[in-house]
Amino acid sequence: MTRIYNTKRVSAFVVFALVAGIVTGTAANAATKSITCYKGTASKVVKAAAPKCPAGWSTKKPVPVKTSTSASSSSKSMTINATYTGKISMNWSDSDVQGTVTATGTGTTLGLTQLTGSGSSSPSGQDATISGAGTISDGTNTLKATFDPNASAHAKDGAAPTNVTISGNVIITGGTGKYAGATGTLKFTGGFPVAATAAGTKDSGALTLTISGSFTTK
Repeated sequence: MTRIYNTKRVSAFVVFALVAGIVTGTAANAATKSITCYKGTASKVVKAAAPKCPAGWSTKKPVPVKTSTSASSSSKSMTINATYTGKISMNWSDSDVQGTVTATGTGTTLGLTQLTGSGSSSPSGQDATISGAGTISDGTNTLKATFDPNASAHAKDGAAPTNVTISGNVIITGGTGKYAGATGTLKFTGGFPVAATAAGTKDSGALTLTISGSFTTK
């Protein structure tokens, strides 16, 4: 009887253990259920037998907001490659030279045929930096530009009369009309003669200037 009793007891224990294992396993599996909840750009995982997002959170993943590209898509790159010929007028002093330029361009598909500007330099030898600003226009729309700090002039001889060559970069600083807000860097080369031999002399000569490169409009 004892043996049978023990056998039944063992069997009952085994059945209980199996049932407990099933229940425990089910509970464990239920506890591992999880969902991902979203709120704005934040997210978190919620685990429970019946997981539920807190108030203000949702299981719906937010759709990323697309950044507007209207401004960038409206930008346009434009190329200029033109040669301008005209006149440079200069006023020499003991320390510097002031100059103004008026020229007409050819070879530009943009119609920017009108160039005007003014600048100065303080040469102490055959090489010197130049500074200045000007505009390039088609009569309605205008590009505004300045020489960059490294723009330079070189005199062929140590004293006038001589020929001067200029070169460097032109920085586009804006404009009007369809060129409003334009930016970019263009290259320039050119030259003109100098006849003045004394301070206080006014001088003028033929100017040739080639401008090339690309700029961007807004």
